[in-house]
Amino acid sequence: MTKTFAELGFEGRLIAVEGLDGSGKSTQIYLLKRWLEMRGFKVFFSEWNSSALVKSATSKGKKQNLLTPTTFSLIHATDFADRYERQLLPLLKAGYLVLCDRYIFTAFARDVVRGCPQAWVRGLYSFAALPDITFFFRSHLEVSLNRILDNRPTLKHHEAGMDLGLSSDPYESFRIFQGRIFEQYLAMSTEFNFVVMDANQRIEEQQGLVRRLVETRIDLPTFTATK
Repeated sequence: MTKTFAELGFEGRLIAVEGLDGSGKSTQIYLLKRWLEMRGFKVFFSEWNSSALVKSATSKGKKQNLLTPTTFSLIHATDFADRYERQLLPLLKAGYLVLCDRYIFTAFARDVVRGCPQAWVRGLYSFAALPDITFFFRSHLEVSLNRILDNRPTLKHHEAGMDLGLSSDPYESFRIFQGRIFEQYLAMSTEFNFVVMDANQRIEEQQGLVRRLVETRIDLPTFTATK
């Protein structure tokens, strides 16, 4: 799919955020959600790997290190397809503002870095329309790493890319793995018209810019809950 939801004639609009683990994207979309809700707009939030259909299987596969790059890709594609068809599409047809913490670009970046062919990965998600706005929160690698470690003492096995055998040191593995993902995001930023945000700025500064861009690109008054 090469068209956005607006171009396909949907009443609703979809806004996605992308970035490295620790980039601050989740904080930004949460703040945007709260702001939109306080203004009375119809809002729905969805996040990566949250479908009840496969969430337990994904968790088990990660904990027991059962997932290969291919099965890892397929199980996340199933998660996305389930949420896309049962949640995102109906609400977009009903005129909601749908906010997604990660969209298909996460798979495009991570799965390719894990060794899956780019054309194959993109083919898995060919049914999905493009977001109306995609914010890419571009952060320095060390900033992302430090933000994660400020909130918990250790890195998660898969966010550090430890399943790939890049390094026995989880911190070094994180730098290699996430650095490669960052390069994939940069390569996609022009192709998919990302709004590139400086994620090293203060949270308030980033959020102010996000809100102004959303107001500029989307006719927000048409999404009031009383409409």
